[in-house]
Amino acid sequence: MRKKVIWILAYCVFAGNMARALSQEEILRGADGRIETIRKGDAILTLLDAEGRPLPANVEVQIEQTRHKFLFGSNIFKLNRCRSAEDEKAYRRRFADLLNFATLPFYWWNYTPRPNEPDDARTEGIIAFCKEHGITTKGHPLAWNWADPPWLPDDPAKVMELQMSRIDRCVRRFDGSIDIWDVVNEATHYDRPEPRQRAPKLTRAIEQMGITDYVRQAFRTARQANPDALLVINDYRTDPEFAEKVISELVDKDGKPMYDVIGIQSHMHGGYWDAKKTWEVCEYFTQFNRPLHFTEVTVVSGPRTETGWKTTPEGEAQQARQVAEFYTILFSHPAVEAITWWDFSDQNAWQGAPAGFLRDDMSPKPVYEELYKRIKGQWWTKTTVRTNSDGQIKFRGFLGDYNIVINDGEGNMQTTFSLDRRSGTIGEVRLN
Repeated sequence: MRKKVIWILAYCVFAGNMARALSQEEILRGADGRIETIRKGDAILTLLDAEGRPLPANVEVQIEQTRHKFLFGSNIFKLNRCRSAEDEKAYRRRFADLLNFATLPFYWWNYTPRPNEPDDARTEGIIAFCKEHGITTKGHPLAWNWADPPWLPDDPAKVMELQMSRIDRCVRRFDGSIDIWDVVNEATHYDRPEPRQRAPKLTRAIEQMGITDYVRQAFRTARQANPDALLVINDYRTDPEFAEKVISELVDKDGKPMYDVIGIQSHMHGGYWDAKKTWEVCEYFTQFNRPLHFTEVTVVSGPRTETGWKTTPEGEAQQARQVAEFYTILFSHPAVEAITWWDFSDQNAWQGAPAGFLRDDMSPKPVYEELYKRIKGQWWTKTTVRTNSDGQIKFRGFLGDYNIVINDGEGNMQTTFSLDRRSGTIGEVRLN
């Protein structure tokens, strides 16, 4: 109890200090400047021809970004499961045009509805699409007691053994294709009424093992299966409950964190977080010195009615404004490295809500267009420069991957490079 009081007092002091430090207006007004500082780098490159000689001075060079380092994503649960072929085509095109990050479903009760029959074929199909379009993949989740696979035994020790075997199997099976994982989902209140009712066997197994040992063992198992994987602890709590019960306990015997990323859910079905709250949540979790991923983001585009959720023109306009602000704040915070939307389309969206960037018929909402203008416009680098007397080019751009193209009069010469540090990239690149 004393520890919990200390955590709550610390949070209150921290939040109070943040409220005095930056107002809502200051947070918004400073966003573009922060983005310029933390999301860009300076490049100084010496361009070499096919024989390894520096290019002459005053050669025109076209530079265009091809991918963000920052991960802009969504769950991709509807891929290959859209209502029609036309819907599928639109879903794929819109997803690949806007995003570079996809969350794949690994819910145990659906992924393995029968013993030893995991649905790897569906996963492989999604991975193939993502590889084709340069989209980074993440698996979600490896462990979550929301529902029991129907074939689990009654023995809690055996259930936990099966749970850890599943983690090991998934991470090893997709090593090199999926290297980011939500390892444990919503551990803070694993024992709330819904899991007890829907997942009595998993919940009982966690209780017998102890929540702290369970989370640690899950991360230990995932780390052993792929030492290079990026491991996420994911939760919907954004206050000291998550910090006290899970994050602060998820350390090895030497006190070193066992996780790589803190995953923050932000489903806003019940109301939009304003800039101040969003910023303060980010600031609170920076105390753990780990990157932040906003793993499940939802802002709806219409009200809930007696007949269900409905998207409306007014709701869509509001959604576009709010999401543009929310993404701008997150992109301007130095601790945030990824944002994942939930769901990409209204078609069969979670809770039946109008949560998508696309409508039920896969047409884009205003929110899609607003984000496209930022992700592939305002926050995207495309420029033309000329070589200096040493065959060098210099420019400042958003961190990510680039194409360099030169038309020498006889045909195009080109190459690629990555600008991945704020301190910049200095080096030589050879044109082909």
